[in-house]
This record gives sequence, C-alpha cells and structure tokens, in this order.
Amino acid sequence: MRGSVTGSAAPKRTRSTRRRQDAPDLPKRKMTNTTLGRTFHAPDGKTYRPSLFVTLTLPSYGRVRDGVPIDPDTYDYRRAARDALHFSKLVDRFVQNLRRVAGYDVQYFAAVEPQKRLAPHLHMAIRGTLPRAEIKQIAAATYHQVWWPQADEVRFNGEHLPVWHDEAGYLDPTTGEVLPTWDEALDALDEDADPLHVIRFGEQVDVQGMLAGTPDADQCIRYLSKYLTKSIGDALDGGQAQQEHAARMLDALRYEPCTPTCPNWLRYGVQPKNAKPGMQPGRCRSKAHKPEHLGYAGRRVLVSRKWSNKTLAEHKQDRRTWVLEALGQTDEPTDPHRYVWRPVPAGDANVPPLGVRLLRSVHERQRWRAHLRELEARANGQDLSATDLGRAA
Repeated sequence: MRGSVTGSAAPKRTRSTRRRQDAPDLPKRKMTNTTLGRTFHAPDGKTYRPSLFVTLTLPSYGRVRDGVPIDPDTYDYRRAARDALHFSKLVDRFVQNLRRVAGYDVQYFAAVEPQKRLAPHLHMAIRGTLPRAEIKQIAAATYHQVWWPQADEVRFNGEHLPVWHDEAGYLDPTTGEVLPTWDEALDALDEDADPLHVIRFGEQVDVQGMLAGTPDADQCIRYLSKYLTKSIGDALDGGQAQQEHAARMLDALRYEPCTPTCPNWLRYGVQPKNAKPGMQPGRCRSKAHKPEHLGYAGRRVLVSRKWSNKTLAEHKQDRRTWVLEALGQTDEPTDPHRYVWRPVPAGDANVPPLGVRLLRSVHERQRWRAHLRELEARANGQDLSATDLGRAA
C-alpha cells in the first residue's frame, strides 16, 4: 500500500478563486479546437484573416517628463518595483483570459521592453482578431494577486540581522526566537488576509489590426525582432536625471522579495523557503535585482507553442542549417560517433597546453562572430527582412 493511512496532518492551504469585486467581469465564448482566427469576406470575393498588434503598459506611479519623475518624493517606487517583479505573471493571466474570451487557442509572439520611465511593457502580435473594445475589456479585467506574507514592516536591518542555527534555522538575535518558516508564514494568512500586492495593467491599451504581407505587418515584425538582441538595461543610457531615476528604482528593488527563496524575507521576520546559512537581506543573487534587468526576471521574448507549427527540434535544425549556410559549410547529417573520448595522460606531447587550447577556442569563436557580424552588415546593406537579422544576431 502506498501513501498515508491517516492522510496529511496539515490541512491543505486554499485560496478563494472568486474574482475581485473591483475587477470587471470577463466575457466568454465556447472553446473551439483551432489556432486560427475568424475570416472575413469582402464584396469583391476576397477572404481576409486579420491579426492584431497589441501594446500593454503598467499604470502611472506619478507624473513624469521625458521618462523622469517630476517629483521623485511622490513617485511610488515601491509599487513600480513590485509591478516589475510580477509583470511576467500578469502577462500569463492576460493570455489565459484572452483565450477564454476568444474561444480558440490564441497564438502569439511577444516582446517585453522597458519604457522610458523604466517600467516594463508588452508588445504582442496575436494571430486572429477580436474587437478592440474586447481587448481593452480583457486588459482591464486582468490582474494578478501575490499571496505572500506581508513585507511592509521592517523587523531586522543594518547590523541587527537574524542569526543562523544549524538545527532551528534563523533566530532573532535579541530574543533567540525562531523565525517562522515560509510554510508557517503562509499558513498564518487567514481567509480574510489581503494579498501582498495586486498588479494590473494601466489604462493605455493600443490595439492595431494587421494583414499579412502589408507594410504595417512588416513594420511590426521588424519592431518585435529588434528586441531579440536588446536588453532591458539599454534604457539606462539616458542623461543624469534618468540615471538618478534608475538608481532610486534599484534602491527600491534591493529589499523587495522577488521569490519565496529570496533572502530579503529575513528583513521582514520570515525565513525564506529552503533557507540556508549565509543569507543576508539586500544580497539576493536573482537577476531581478541586477541593474540590467530593472526588476523583470522573466523571459524577454514570449512565443506560444503553436505559433510556428514547429517543434523545438525543428527550430534547432533550422538555426543549425542557417549558421552552416552562413559559414559556407554543407548541412550534412551529424555523425554521433565523430568524436572519440578517452583520458589523456599527463605530459602527452600530442596535446598542447591548456592555455593554448583555450586561446584556440576563443579565436575560433571570435572568427565565427566576426563572420556573422559581416553577414549582418551585408544584410543591412541589402535591406533583408528583420527576421533574418534577428536570426543572424
């Protein structure tokens, strides 16, 4: 017999699935097993299947001018930091709601980039079309609640930090009291507790209709493709005022918990999930706290599984074929036995020193990169499509 006869001693932690009262209801259509949108027939007999290009932004945190807060003291940096940390979850919720309303398995290609005010926003190409009013309604009805312990009251700061005990975990340095574990902190949240944070989209929702093969569609493809090689940190190249704005944003992010395992939970009197010795608030190694990410730790480019109707193996083969053609080599099947692995005895005269081998590998990689850059420059001169440029980069 498997499992426990008496069951789990701890009750299962549940949350209400009812929608928030301050969020509008979502329309809903019957689901169909397709990834294609509706078709429209023109009076001249032509059939069109349009698509959409949607841009979603976060709400305002204070008045800005040229991407910089007019009054930094009233700018809500804490809310901006928490929105950036959980923006990827909000995007997931939007896709779920979009498919529920559309009634079919909506496919999309999206890119996340920072606005000039350093808040992330989303550009999404959507296969198929819905009324613009419905897209805006979906965005207004989409939200994400973060059901974590409260992180507003600082309990430990400076030199007064929790200390590690091998058997009990982290203790209060003054009283010796064991800090609640992550599971205990979650269990302490009753049904009437408020979420740590609720993230929503802002009122600015841009929806454009697109037809394949038109100049507008090509422009949107180029717009999305350029973000394949950009990083969120590129927005930090502004003037002195924007650099100071970025520094304040990073300061607000420094002590915000990014995940259940973030060491910043110790600052608020909670042991992080899977706690271990050496954790200190403000020293989380997650990329969300790094300047080049500005709080956003999710993927920059988001592609639905059926967007191209190709498997991951087929995409890998396409990239391999393109690189081999760019390097002037034939795309021949790879021999799985082309290498013979065996230990090399010390002092073998046929094996160059490790430093020489490393330099050769670096030189070969630099040669490949220079060749690809040359091809990219040549492609720019020939005005090739943005898709090719993204693949080349």
